Amino acid sequence: MAIDLRSDTVTRPSLGMREAIASAPVGDDVYGDDPTVNSLEERVAAMFGKEAGVFTPTGSLANQLAIRMLVNPGEELLAETNSHIVRAELGAAAVFSGITTRTWPANYGLLKAADALEIARPNSGPYLVSTTAIAVENTHNFGGGTVQPISEIKELRKGADELGLALHLDGARIWNAHIASGVSFAEYGQYFDTISVCLSKGLGAPVGSVMLSTTERVTKARVWRKRYGAGMRQIGLLAAAGHYALDNNIERLADDHRRAKEIAHAIHAIDSSLIDPTTVQTNIVGLDLAHLPFSAAEFATRCREKGLWISALGPKYARLVTHLDFDDNQCAEAIEILKIALVA
Repeated sequence: MAIDLRSDTVTRPSLGMREAIASAPVGDDVYGDDPTVNSLEERVAAMFGKEAGVFTPTGSLANQLAIRMLVNPGEELLAETNSHIVRAELGAAAVFSGITTRTWPANYGLLKAADALEIARPNSGPYLVSTTAIAVENTHNFGGGTVQPISEIKELRKGADELGLALHLDGARIWNAHIASGVSFAEYGQYFDTISVCLSKGLGAPVGSVMLSTTERVTKARVWRKRYGAGMRQIGLLAAAGHYALDNNIERLADDHRRAKEIAHAIHAIDSSLIDPTTVQTNIVGLDLAHLPFSAAEFATRCREKGLWISALGPKYARLVTHLDFDDNQCAEAIEILKIALVA
């Protein structure tokens, strides 16, 4: 059986999760009658110190609902150059909400508050685009699972308040950030006006994210969720998987982080130009193949032929993501396959 490290979204529901799904009380969520999804939204909101939450089928939709609540059409959202909102949501901010984006570059996606604040241009008058919000991604996917320093988040909040700007947290993998840093969910939550969290990345749920904010914003977001075609009915079945994931799969993320580090050290030992293991903080291993005579796609094909599936996310950038369906024996096997593929 192939070892699949393309993403931490490839996991399959465990027997316990399937049992939770099968036994979930349900109702019609469009009418607000599903008790399981209602309790999940309330639970996640409380974890981050927010008033309310709305369940969405995808993290992209949770992000898009959040930024729509903060930024009006024709206004500007700032984000890091390789952030998910900018690079991996297919221009949704512009297509759905008329939001323009401007970006700042950061090595490994690492947040420095000054980088964002220096390019912010709020209240720019009738001739220039006005900045109204800044988005932070934690952990940073394309940065290699980078955990954003809480000190920089605090500085960003301080500067945003001085400029009258809102902050959005793309917390798809905030679970990993919490385990790696020890920073509580409530502490992360206090610095952001809106938050998105994903239950299918790392935590093993088959689908689902939650957008968090004030009751007023969440109420408005529900209207837009329906308008975008994402009004759902008996989704307590999916919410039950989210509850199970929160109950059972947060603390074990430390195992994913350990295995990612092992892979990084093993690859570094083969060719130090490929990765600096000190940059691997969570469950993502990003490989820079710039000095090798083959592309990331060719490298991914070599690995796949030997039973290891990885992602080629750029001409010379490959990514591996550890997860709960990947164990120590598979880790050792994956390392051996990588060694062969890199020298073949």
